[in-house]
Amino acid sequence: MKVKYRLLVFALSLFVAIPDLLAWGQKGHDVTCEIAERHLDRGARKAVKRLLEGKSLVYWGNWLDNASHTDEYAYTKTWHYKNIEAGVKYEDAQLEPQGDVVTAINRQVMTLKDKMTSTESKRLALKMLIHLVGDLHQPMHMGRKADLGGNLWMVMYFGKEKKLHGIWDTDILEGGHKWSYEEWATEIDRINRKQRKEICRGTVDDWAQETYTIASEVYNCTPQQSKLSYDYQARWIPVIEQQLLKGGVRLAYLLNEIF
Repeated sequence: MKVKYRLLVFALSLFVAIPDLLAWGQKGHDVTCEIAERHLDRGARKAVKRLLEGKSLVYWGNWLDNASHTDEYAYTKTWHYKNIEAGVKYEDAQLEPQGDVVTAINRQVMTLKDKMTSTESKRLALKMLIHLVGDLHQPMHMGRKADLGGNLWMVMYFGKEKKLHGIWDTDILEGGHKWSYEEWATEIDRINRKQRKEICRGTVDDWAQETYTIASEVYNCTPQQSKLSYDYQARWIPVIEQQLLKGGVRLAYLLNEIF
């Protein structure tokens, strides 16, 4: 009985640890998708509704995090991030043989634009794209290769030892505002057409490099075993707000361009 209990505890601990390796927490992806929904034009809204069989972007926003841990979609595990060696410029980063978040986004966009691609393949590409654009804007998904994007970078957050990656996924976001994802979207998405156009400038690589710059700043101001609390949260919550907003607006931009 004790052996079974220990195995259960061990299995649960692995399950709990899995999300840290992948993405914004559920709330972050929900916010990104809700903002994107609000910026879809009529043609894109109709195409998305058809491909997702009536479900919303929010409904599928976090699907890939779970799917990547199944045998069927294990090939997508490296698609959630682009970790780079410390001190290496973004443009000089070594390519990941199995693909990374940038190559994966571009691949899904190509699939969705291809008129010869089946509806089923396009449906899968859309589900993946929804999630990956959110991941692209989480700074620790453009983190350092040696510490697995902050997963081996331990800090003290309000007196508890945590992974830097984990506090950027969820803790800062949840601690910053006690809002629902709809409230988050409403409060941070107050931009005009000119601002929206500015956010959408550039390529996926440009957006990734922007996130990489933020990640470098995060590492520089967060040494290992740093004692973090309200000051740290206050400093970085505006950045998270901007990254979620950009992720949502850019996802809508890509979908409007595709459809």
